[in-house]
Amino acid sequence: MIKLLKAIFINIVIIALGVSIVYFFSPNSQTFKDKHAQQLPAIGQPAPKFMGISHTGKKISLSDYTGKTVVLEWKNHLCPFVKKHYSQNNMQHLQKELTDKGGVWLSIISSALGKQGHLTMQECENQIQKENSHATAVILDISGAIGKLYKAKTTPHMFVINPAGILVYKGAIDSIRSANKADIAEATNYVNLAITAIKNETPMSPASSTSYGCSIKY
Repeated sequence: MIKLLKAIFINIVIIALGVSIVYFFSPNSQTFKDKHAQQLPAIGQPAPKFMGISHTGKKISLSDYTGKTVVLEWKNHLCPFVKKHYSQNNMQHLQKELTDKGGVWLSIISSALGKQGHLTMQECENQIQKENSHATAVILDISGAIGKLYKAKTTPHMFVINPAGILVYKGAIDSIRSANKADIAEATNYVNLAITAIKNETPMSPASSTSYGCSIKY
């Protein structure tokens, strides 16, 4: 009887282990999904969908902009690298050029409550007016959910999405990794290159680069 019970117990353990192994490697398992998520966002693949709240309280969904070129800009107004581009009107110029042609520019603030760069709705409105931003909307990503979805690491960190919803560029705003305002004129602006490539239906090169700037204050 004892031997029988032992045999049954061993069989149950084996079956349980087998089920666990199948689940672990199954495409439907959370482990598989987590591993897949770590590979996102990928160039040439659909940009991860998200929904956020703008500084005016409006719901902003990436899906709403299908058929348009979309630029995502991670921002912290106190970061010297961000100040470099806004103080020289470089970021605003890019924003206006895109939005005047029907494109969409979403500035995203992923600074957590109490962290550098965090803004209330009113503070964000004041900052927009001060900078004369031409962004379509500024999203207050206080939880950091959108930033973590895109694995945004720095301010600025740029992503360009074509009208088909495909991510065509991610990384630095330009080729010179500095906070020196004088470098703007000498640098190759990767965001502008990506927008032009979409317009001309030509491949983007480079399609990715390592972003530079201040770390996002999640």
